[in-house]
Amino acid sequence: MRTHIFLILMFFMVNISIRAQYETVKLYPKDIIPGSILKPSYSEKSEKGPDGITRVYRVTSPELIVFRAKKEKANGTAVIICPGGGYHILAIDHEGYRVAEWLNTLGITAFVLKYRLPDDEIMTDKSTGPLQDAQAAIRIVRQNAKKYNINPDKTGIMGFSAGGHLASTLSTHFNDTVYSCDKTINTRPDFSILVYPVISMDKSITHMGTRINLLGNKPSHETIKYFSNEKAVTDNTPPAFIVHAADDKAVPVENSISYFLALKKHNISAELHIYEKGGHGFGIKNLKGTVKYWTNDCEHWMKANNLIK
Repeated sequence: MRTHIFLILMFFMVNISIRAQYETVKLYPKDIIPGSILKPSYSEKSEKGPDGITRVYRVTSPELIVFRAKKEKANGTAVIICPGGGYHILAIDHEGYRVAEWLNTLGITAFVLKYRLPDDEIMTDKSTGPLQDAQAAIRIVRQNAKKYNINPDKTGIMGFSAGGHLASTLSTHFNDTVYSCDKTINTRPDFSILVYPVISMDKSITHMGTRINLLGNKPSHETIKYFSNEKAVTDNTPPAFIVHAADDKAVPVENSISYFLALKKHNISAELHIYEKGGHGFGIKNLKGTVKYWTNDCEHWMKANNLIK
C-alpha cells in the first residue's frame, strides 16, 4: 500500500515539475472553445501505464506546452508536436515531452499540443475538433513569434500515429474554415514531420480505431474522402519528412507511402524512410534495429532544408 501511494505521489510530482518548468498556453481565450458542449462531469484524466508512459485523455481545455530552446542554441525554427493515441488518448510524455526535449537540443523551440480528443459528449462535430485545435495552435505560435524568438516562416507541424493524421490534416486543410477566427494569420505549416502516421481513412489501409474515434461507425463517403489526407494534397501542401517501419502491425506502412506518392505527384519536396523493423509507437527512446537512426535522418533533412544549422 505504501509503495502504491509513493508511486502515485511521484507521478504527480513529475507532472507538477513539467508544468512548473515549462509555460502552458490555452488555445482559446476565456475558454470559449469552438463547437464545444459544456459537461461539468467530463474532466481531464492522466495516468501512467505499466510501460512507464504517461497518457492523457478526456481533454476539455486544449493547450500548448512550450519548450523553449536555450538562447545560445535557438535558431528560430519552431515545431508543434501532436502526440498519438488513436484519437482516444494522448501519449503526451512518450510522443510529446521527450520529443520536445530532443528538438530543443537542435535549437528548435517546441510546442506540445494537448488537443481535444473526438467525443460526441463534448463536441457538436467531433471530426473537426482536433483540426480546430491544430489551426488555433499554429495561429498562437505565429502570433507570438517575437515572444518566443522564433521565425514565423520556419514553423512546422509534427505528429505521431493519430497525431500524424492530425499533422497531415493541418498540412492539407489549413485553409478550411472550421471555426470563427482571425484569418489574417497564416495557418499553413512550413514543413511537416510525420512519424508512423495514420494518413488515410480508407478501410484497406487505415487504423480502424483512429477512424472510428474520429468519424464514427458509419461515416459518409464524402467524410472518408475529406479526412483521407493522401487525397487532399495540393501544390501548396508543405514539404514532409516521413518515417515508418515496414513491420508496423497497427498502422500499415501504406499510409506513409500513399502520402509520399501524393506529394511527389504534386512536385512537393518529401523524404520517406521505411525501416525494416521497428513496429509501432517506437518514439525516440529505447529504439532497436535501424529505426534507431530515424532522429539522425530527420536532423540531416532539417539541415538540408535550412531549418537548423
